[in-house]
Amino acid sequence: MLHFESDYMEGAHPRILERLAETNFERTAGYGADPYSERARQRIRAACGCPDAAVFFTVGGTQTNAVAADALLRPWQGVLAAESGHIGVHEAGAIEATGHKVLTLPHRDGKLRAAEVEAWIRRFYADANFEHMVAPGMVYVSHPTEWGTLYTRAELEALRDVCRRHGIPLYLDGARMAYALAAEGTDVGLETVAACCDVFYIGGTKCGALFGEAVVFPDPALAAHFFSVAKRRGAVLAKGRLLGIQFDTLFADGLYMRLGARADALAAKLRRALADKGYELRAANPTNQIFVVVENERLAELSERAGCAFWEAADEHRTVVRFALGWDARASDVDELIALLEPRTP
Repeated sequence: MLHFESDYMEGAHPRILERLAETNFERTAGYGADPYSERARQRIRAACGCPDAAVFFTVGGTQTNAVAADALLRPWQGVLAAESGHIGVHEAGAIEATGHKVLTLPHRDGKLRAAEVEAWIRRFYADANFEHMVAPGMVYVSHPTEWGTLYTRAELEALRDVCRRHGIPLYLDGARMAYALAAEGTDVGLETVAACCDVFYIGGTKCGALFGEAVVFPDPALAAHFFSVAKRRGAVLAKGRLLGIQFDTLFADGLYMRLGARADALAAKLRRALADKGYELRAANPTNQIFVVVENERLAELSERAGCAFWEAADEHRTVVRFALGWDARASDVDELIALLEPRTP
């Protein structure tokens, strides 16, 4: 059975496991006050071009998003996000559980457009009853998006400008950041993200770590009490070095970027093969996720040999499915999947 259901089915990169084993019997301070976590912070600050950034390590993406909303929003505020945004679709109401509402806007292949965010905020405050309504207090984007697409530098800068005009933070979910940074043709690196976003996180769980994310505040003044909120929400580890060691390893010698580039390259090979065989690709993107339309009868046959994820119904006869290639995707598995995909006839 081939597995392309998600990009976090594997454990962790062997070097991370080696480092965890090598340091297993060391005794260090807890909650990220250990030397490995501090070195990881320094590496991340250097990669982001933010020597004074506040960096925190959390256990997972959903917890991180919920903590960010809880820490940055006032009680009467909500977070603006694309209709397809992870926080509004696939987090089981985690944001709402913090007491804040997800305010959704239309998207284009998963992306928010600055002009529409601007128009939404202006309409909100033009309503004479706005004080009776949930106010926009933060803008949420993900990079890559839920459709594997990427923001350009210009698009992030435009969103940043809208947020600054209205005095609200721009927050970026980087669960799959490695695949975004390594994508062919992108003009967005970590320094760009840090220059445009008030808060963002660098994903580990889906990018080679056992678990964990690194939350970055380029301006440390915004990070006041973030640790306390994260602890209150169950998003920090007492044995914090388990997170620090992983990010210290991922950012030590370019490993994070190499893992992203490898998955992106294999995804590009599969994407080309699907196109050559006549399959409809639902979203054009250069990252590790591939969204393709498959006839239901053909999908049933394929599912006996290869796993993929349901994404949405295209119509009553066809389904959009996702093939996700993780950091440890095997070239031989991709070749085998390509061989299984029969050419589609019009």
